[in-house]
Amino acid sequence: MKIATRFSLFLAALSFFVCTTAIRGLAQDNDAITQVNPSSNRATHQQVTPRGHTNGMSDARHGITDIDSLVNFNGRFDAQGFDGNGNPNFKWYINTVGNPPAMGGTTIINAPIVPVSIDMRNADGSLRYVSIQGGIHTCDDNNLTPDCKRLFFDVTPFVEPTVESPVFATTSFSSSPDPTQITDAIQRAEHFNDAKPNWHTLLNPSVKTTRSMVLKRGTYLFSLNPDGSCCQFVEVAPGAFVNALFPSGVPPFTPGTPDGNTPVGAAEFAGDITTKDMSTFLFPATYLPVGGGFFVIGFHSYDFEPGDASNGNRERRYVLNYSSWIKPGFFHNPSFLDVTATSHEIAETFNDPFVASDGIHNIVPWWFSAGNCQDNLEVGDVIEGLPNATQAITMPNGITYHPQNEALLQWFEFQSPSSAIDGAYSYPNESTLPALSPVEKAGCQ
Repeated sequence: MKIATRFSLFLAALSFFVCTTAIRGLAQDNDAITQVNPSSNRATHQQVTPRGHTNGMSDARHGITDIDSLVNFNGRFDAQGFDGNGNPNFKWYINTVGNPPAMGGTTIINAPIVPVSIDMRNADGSLRYVSIQGGIHTCDDNNLTPDCKRLFFDVTPFVEPTVESPVFATTSFSSSPDPTQITDAIQRAEHFNDAKPNWHTLLNPSVKTTRSMVLKRGTYLFSLNPDGSCCQFVEVAPGAFVNALFPSGVPPFTPGTPDGNTPVGAAEFAGDITTKDMSTFLFPATYLPVGGGFFVIGFHSYDFEPGDASNGNRERRYVLNYSSWIKPGFFHNPSFLDVTATSHEIAETFNDPFVASDGIHNIVPWWFSAGNCQDNLEVGDVIEGLPNATQAITMPNGITYHPQNEALLQWFEFQSPSSAIDGAYSYPNESTLPALSPVEKAGCQ
């Protein structure tokens, strides 16, 4: 799969795809980070768009109709704005996961969670080991001592907490009379006054086979735990990460082949993810540096593969996201924790499942927020740089999580007053976006 970012993210994408060896400290002998300065580390997200793709034929009720993918519907709103060339535009088209609010009823979407561990290798692909003996050093492959540990970041401890989080489990929200998941609560808040009372779009999570991402030395950095075990976190050059995540050819992605060994290729081949799913590839504290102290902690996209006679020769789209579990002590905003990235990416997938890949759906009037200037319907990007970006939510099991607050459609529509719940522009924290952004020209100039 060949992918690229678009719009105002394109300049960042330049480093995103070419900095396979230039991230900080990669020239070190042991590639180990021993000190972290949270005051300089900031989290961000990306949308990753298959280049040159179009969404094809569409209608309001059935969304994009000539692709093989998850259920979706279309809509339109009118607002003064400017297109990418600076020309005035008034009509804007959106595409959303699920069924229209006016239909009512509950739409269930399968939501596979594919855990992915990080397998850090030597430059020649051989297993790599580290040891704590008078400081961090690399073990001699020809003389492994008992304290030598394989450099392998296991995702297992973060899987169950993710499943039990408000992204996939239910709790109380003001927008729903019954406990629900956070993204459904956000969608209900957005359509609070135009949806039938029983309207829901819910995720059915299921944990799939754990996969490994194999990375060669020179594309990653790592920080060991105080006891010498791996790891507090791993930094991966973005280009190397994307290449290792997605298959590059066409199916079948059989095991033992380069494409079959990628997490996405292996999950597709095994049937762990399908075109009707919203899939999450969950990583353990795995951050992608993109310069200026910013680290990508998640992105959403889709893998596209050719159709055949069995599906009417429709292009297959596997809608998915990469999300990192976030450990404390790394980012400037201390409330960026646990499922902040996962909640951000799931909410954005609901509202922009095909990442504006046709240049029509989910292109919105230019907006400016917290340093971001964009013209796409990315509900998390609006808020990620704000001080109160996350919302602490304590689940019935007593664990407190930190999902991100999200912008509502009314904010992108420049709608005043807002028709959302309580006249809000954000949710669950309705005060995160207290007012509209000024109407911006192309590039916020």
